[in-house]
Amino acid sequence: MSMSNDRWRRWGWWYVAETRFREMTAYVSYVVTSSFGNPLIYLLALGVGLANLVPQGIEGVPYLIYVGPALLMSTILTIGAEEAMFPVLGGFKWQKVFFAMGASPLSPGQIVAGFCTHLAIRFAFTAAIFYGMLVVFGAVQLGTAWLMIPVSVLGAFAILTPLASYSARIYDEVGQFALIQRLVIMPMFLFSGTFFPLSQVPDWLEWVGWLSPLWHASSLARVVSYGMVEPIWLTIGHLAYLALLAVGGFVLMRRSFEKRLTA
Repeated sequence: MSMSNDRWRRWGWWYVAETRFREMTAYVSYVVTSSFGNPLIYLLALGVGLANLVPQGIEGVPYLIYVGPALLMSTILTIGAEEAMFPVLGGFKWQKVFFAMGASPLSPGQIVAGFCTHLAIRFAFTAAIFYGMLVVFGAVQLGTAWLMIPVSVLGAFAILTPLASYSARIYDEVGQFALIQRLVIMPMFLFSGTFFPLSQVPDWLEWVGWLSPLWHASSLARVVSYGMVEPIWLTIGHLAYLALLAVGGFVLMRRSFEKRLTA
């Protein structure tokens, strides 16, 4: 009995992740095709099609090289935001899988850790495919460009954990997620320097980019992908900001799960 309890305490988080991987087999074809299809469409439409309209490039590099890292970041961060809303609320309200896990020897912290482990692997898988396509399209210049993969995972958690903390605390969805999509996710996508430098955004809108995890993640990705020039303190600031949101959000998410599961 003691050995069994030790195993649960040590590996409980992985049991949760494994369970979510098994659930994902029901829609694995969608995950795989979207992981290949979305990057291909983005790169053809924006990186290649739109690049023809910007022949001079941006900041001294071809437009595809400039926009490619940001497209990778926006894809993974958007998935992170999506996974933090209905899947979290559904796990409590409709499928009640989190309550089922909570009835086992698993602790709320293990449930959250397993949930995040599963998503970290999924994010990294999708980002690796996107990175491979950037290489095929000739959109990377430096050998450090592969670091875009962990940067995208960190950026995704900078959005996912705070938002998942909120989703775990609500009992009914009456349009909150639609508002988040319209008032948070979409402005973040449009005003975070994804398609053009943030300096070109009107002054009264630049604050959206400063607060946006997408701008910080895209800037880091451009630094490691083609060596975008910026002060070292700013690069460190990008990393610190994303880490603060991810870690702080994880703490809040854990508290929200614990409160919901023990209520």
